[in-house]
Amino acid sequence: MEEAAEKHLDAIRPHNTKRGYANDWALWEEFHDWLGERTGHRIASTNVTRGTLVGFVVWLDTIKLAAPNSIDRRITGVTVTARSLGVEVPKEATVAARKALKPMKADPERLGRGRGKAAAATPEQLRQMAAAVPDSLTGLRDRALWLLAFAVAGRSAEVAALRADGIVQVSQGLDVHVPSVKGRPARDVVVGYGKSPDTCPVRAWLTWRAAADIMRGAAFVPIDRWGNLGDTALSAAACRDIIARNAERAGLAVRLTGHSMRAGFITTSRVAGKREEKIRAQSGHAANSPAFWGYIREADRWIDAASEDIGL
Repeated sequence: MEEAAEKHLDAIRPHNTKRGYANDWALWEEFHDWLGERTGHRIASTNVTRGTLVGFVVWLDTIKLAAPNSIDRRITGVTVTARSLGVEVPKEATVAARKALKPMKADPERLGRGRGKAAAATPEQLRQMAAAVPDSLTGLRDRALWLLAFAVAGRSAEVAALRADGIVQVSQGLDVHVPSVKGRPARDVVVGYGKSPDTCPVRAWLTWRAAADIMRGAAFVPIDRWGNLGDTALSAAACRDIIARNAERAGLAVRLTGHSMRAGFITTSRVAGKREEKIRAQSGHAANSPAFWGYIREADRWIDAASEDIGL
């Protein structure tokens, strides 16, 4: 009867709900990947316990910066999906997860998450981040990662997929191959030298490459507490985490996310007078992309503003 009940409930469950549960489980898998990178051991995704579910809530809150209501839905999605796979989820696990979530629902700042698009990073903010970066191998990696993410207008998944042998030094700077990710076409972009050594993506990449002795394979890899390099690429989540963590360390007034580098490149290039087709070639946006033209409109707001120089 239990099996029949589950089949019946699954059959009448709306398609959007099923799709939402699939996304919840994908995040659950991503959480386990993230945890595995830091502990050196990946726990099975079917291990839905009090510890893993509470850890998932904390990860969604501190790393993904998810809104409390979104976290609540994720708990349900993971629980339902796990049970559909034959996993017994203890009631104490879901109770503990929602207990951990309860104070988050009373926090106005957390409740405001997820409202609006990612803040676009600015060159000034990148300089602040560079000034606060640790003087270590990890610091060299982090600075190269966010500056290259900005310079190629890269999505977090694209930055994670970059390969050292796909970043070629030329006299003008770097020729960068941005791999195909999630069905999006690959693209080849150029990255020129910056005016400031602290925020020059070319110098940052070359310094990190030399320090890590990375000539092929993943461009950005994990580093443990003893300074040992991993042999696998950072995940997209880890790339987002690095950007958010360094922005917070720099004391920026706004919260930056992985997408902030991509948005920041487009708006900064537009304000600098770069042609739309050149910007699109760098970011990989289609000519009719609503997201791209939204960034352009945002950048254009202060170019020859209607309220400027009108005699006030």
